[in-house]
Amino acid sequence: MRRPRYSGKNPRTFHEKYKELNPDRYASEVQKVLASGKTPAGMHRPIMVEEVLQCLRPAPGEVAVDCTLGGGGHARAILERVLPGGRLIGLDIDPLELPRTEAMLRAAGFGPEVFVAHHSNFAGLPQVLAAEGLARADVILADLGVSSMQLDNPDRGFSHKTAGPLDMRMNPSRGATAAQLVARLSELALAMLLEEHADEPDAPLIASLLKRPLPGNKEHTTATVDVVIREGLVVEHPRLTREEATASIRRTFQALRIAVNDEFSTLDALLRSLPQCLAPGGRAAILSFHSGEDRRVKKAFQSGLRDGIYIAVADDVIRATPEEQRANPRASSAKLRWAERSPEVLRS
Repeated sequence: MRRPRYSGKNPRTFHEKYKELNPDRYASEVQKVLASGKTPAGMHRPIMVEEVLQCLRPAPGEVAVDCTLGGGGHARAILERVLPGGRLIGLDIDPLELPRTEAMLRAAGFGPEVFVAHHSNFAGLPQVLAAEGLARADVILADLGVSSMQLDNPDRGFSHKTAGPLDMRMNPSRGATAAQLVARLSELALAMLLEEHADEPDAPLIASLLKRPLPGNKEHTTATVDVVIREGLVVEHPRLTREEATASIRRTFQALRIAVNDEFSTLDALLRSLPQCLAPGGRAAILSFHSGEDRRVKKAFQSGLRDGIYIAVADDVIRATPEEQRANPRASSAKLRWAERSPEVLRS
């Protein structure tokens, strides 16, 4: 049976981009998209791989943990350096992407003796290590960004660029959706969320816009949020540019995603447990994409340095090279920080 043809010269929707979504079968099409400086639909391009490797310095025989397995790009690069003799444990809360990434790494030759995946967020790192019979790891990485597979798929509701349900759950089988969160919160609570999670200057106005009932009292979708905020901002600020309005919409989506997935609390839990999960002399690296995340990482690392928990931490944030930012615009907001555990033997 032939696949239904899309209308027009080029595929417009995510699900019509079947050639990009099947890289094994349509490798040449994928290469064309990459050569144009874009990311193929459903494909994640790992950010700052070389910089991450320089910070972590994975070596043969070491135990590594990728707290946010995602598309497996960082994990694969680390695995290639901890072998022979080493292993990597991958964590991911997304039950849809995790098995795909695990299958990809298995196909690349990484068997269960060197790679194992756990369905967990990084707040559960101590429990995952215990389940693997380990007390600590030599290398720990956490990439706090949303993967391209999640952003590109309109069914997940992470982006305002395509119409879909306003969901945003990393684990679609648990918790309330972003639409349900907007409906439940008061206007004041929603404004505080937008300000605290995204530093949105028009938080009160956007909260007021989102709390206005839609026709038929329907729930918001990604498309209605885009239209409601964009039109409301233009009325309030007639000279506002399209780019400025889009930035506010993007910050709104970011704030809702953080709240839906309780991302700040999860990150705080990781930062508290990180010293106990790192072996003496072990290295940790965290990629963040939001000022609130970066502040938490910076303060935790600096506090650990003052207390003698860490022997060294990043003096300044590390950013993607201009070349990488041009090739992958999603790398432009990435901030990388690292810390090295004190070599002293940890007390029980």
